[in-house]
Amino acid sequence: MKTVDVEDLEIRLLLEGVQHVYGYDFREYAASSIKRRLTHWLAESEFDTFSEAQSQLLRDRSLFENLLRGITVNVTEMFRDPAFFKVVREQVVPFLKTYPFVKIWHAGCASGEEAYSMAILLNEEGMEDRYRIYATDINETVLHKAEEGVMPLAEMQRFTRNYQKSGGAASFANYYTARYDRAVLSPALKKNIVFAPHNLATDAAFGEMNMILCRNVMIYFKHSLKERCLELFDGSLSAGGFLCLGLKETLERKKIGEAYEELAPPMRIYRKGYAAETLRNGRG
Repeated sequence: MKTVDVEDLEIRLLLEGVQHVYGYDFREYAASSIKRRLTHWLAESEFDTFSEAQSQLLRDRSLFENLLRGITVNVTEMFRDPAFFKVVREQVVPFLKTYPFVKIWHAGCASGEEAYSMAILLNEEGMEDRYRIYATDINETVLHKAEEGVMPLAEMQRFTRNYQKSGGAASFANYYTARYDRAVLSPALKKNIVFAPHNLATDAAFGEMNMILCRNVMIYFKHSLKERCLELFDGSLSAGGFLCLGLKETLERKKIGEAYEELAPPMRIYRKGYAAETLRNGRG
């Protein structure tokens, strides 16, 4: 066998072992993406081959956690894609305000920046005590970091620009306290956010959400896992609710697509129709 074929086989066996031992299923991630991340992890490790690493990985939880940090994507920032948050503020929030209380699911929240951004936006729009954000991720290490709400102070200038472009009119400095080289987010932003582990490949749906955000996560998945995620979101989203995808993701030619109307095409924000919900529940 060619070297590249042997390596692909090693990766397949490694992922199968991880699924059986730890319950994390990365076999439906795009092959090129998962191979790139695993190869980078291997180059930084003490092992020469994936076969050499596998035995210890399946017996050493801390080593697996190290691998998990290398596999999962944790690139995010406050008010990432400001134009998206501006559309949410101007076109989505007016609908959310018509409800006495709203529930929002940030799937694949990484270290929490976008969940905190949403909390800032909703607070500024007068919804302080009328929402709950469920921020989930497969990686419990980054979830703990998200719960702490501590970020590099050097990033605040960039985050401030994002905030202003998103329609924020207050001083962004009101939302954090500078401590040496760190920025500690205000405790008021945390009170309506619940951080919890959730695996999009294996775990069940969240029920009766008014808004679901999963931006630039599914681009790393194979088609079958993308479809599973979309059906998971559809089962978790109330009629009239909003599904927000990344700029490179779409419901076009997807199974659930007919039940949704695209509210803001450039931003990939979709609204679930009421008729589809009625038919699904057998009332129409």
